[in-house]
Amino acid sequence: MFLFELEKVLLARRQADEKTSYVSRMYARGLDEILRKLSEETTETILASRDFQASDEAESHLVHEAADLLFHLLLLLTYQGVPLSQVLKELERRQGRSGLEEKASRQKSE
Repeated sequence: MFLFELEKVLLARRQADEKTSYVSRMYARGLDEILRKLSEETTETILASRDFQASDEAESHLVHEAADLLFHLLLLLTYQGVPLSQVLKELERRQGRSGLEEKASRQKSE
């Protein structure tokens, strides 16, 4: 799966030169900068989705922003040391379960 390959690249670039690696620069700037960027990409994805119309250009814009969002989410996960496989296992665990049921089960345990 490509996302696992991307995860490996992000981890490898932790040690790269900040002058030539965006990922290394983001790791060096720390959690707050990564969260700021993730928030920015989330907002841009929301706006692209709100503007979405059945046209190639609007679809392309949403795809571009969604890719940025996934990239920065994966950047956050690698920064925090959370493997993508762990997130995917959680999604698999929820498969076939009502979203309302899942939410209710989390509220009971909190």
